[in-house]
Amino acid sequence: MDDRSDAHRTDDGNDGPGENPTRSYGDVIRIHRHEHVAELALDRPRAMNAVSSAMARAIAEACADLAADREVRAVVVTSTHDRAFCVGADLKERNSLTDAELLRQRPLARAAYTGVLDLPMPTVAAVHGYALGGGYELALACDLIVADPTAVVGLPEVSVGVIPGGGGTQLLPRRVGAARAAELIFSARRVEGTEAHRLGLVDQLVEPGTARTEALALAARMAANSPVGLRAAKRALRLGHGLDLRAGLEVEDAAWRSVAFSGDRAEGVAAFNEKRAPRWPGE
Repeated sequence: MDDRSDAHRTDDGNDGPGENPTRSYGDVIRIHRHEHVAELALDRPRAMNAVSSAMARAIAEACADLAADREVRAVVVTSTHDRAFCVGADLKERNSLTDAELLRQRPLARAAYTGVLDLPMPTVAAVHGYALGGGYELALACDLIVADPTAVVGLPEVSVGVIPGGGGTQLLPRRVGAARAAELIFSARRVEGTEAHRLGLVDQLVEPGTARTEALALAARMAANSPVGLRAAKRALRLGHGLDLRAGLEVEDAAWRSVAFSGDRAEGVAAFNEKRAPRWPGE
């Protein structure tokens, strides 16, 4: 079903006892807060979270807000649908677009995927059910992918006459190697959870129905650490990937220098010596 509503933020109040406020972007994206972990929930269930123009706009806007929020130390991307993470682009909407409209829509789509990819804090995708095409690319844009055996992942774009356009041709080979990525992209085949884990298409395979819970728990463990350190470590990992060793070590050194004299470093050392939990200033 097509969804052309404009993305806009609304605060929905509390989800229930013990829950933090939820922020909505249109009626397709919800942000739930769990202490210092933000859960970005894909919430277009009638279309199995197919990414329409409105949804792409909402994802980009939500990610921009998360990136600027210094209280957020980790992000988990989840789905409210019980059979799908995200089935990719909204082909019903695409079928109605003229060539000119499709060209104008392209920056919206790119902004959604790069919004997730460029989040400065660690990100985890919680995948159950279908994560195909752009849906799998949303997961690939995260640092880690937690999936359960119901997961079905793949980049089938060539089967409908296009190519992966949300980063898949670049992110998948960095994850599994050029030859494996070529086989998966050229064949357009779908890979189920157990094989996906064996091939490295997902990072953790958990019990059925627990991907969201396990991903949130993983993010909470990350979020217990220094927010300054987490962002610097991610920056070093991302910028150093693919460089030769000497260049990579320079990237690492620059990231180290950005945290070595921070308030978080001082607090971390003090907490260690005083045998107490750190109280991170986040600066």
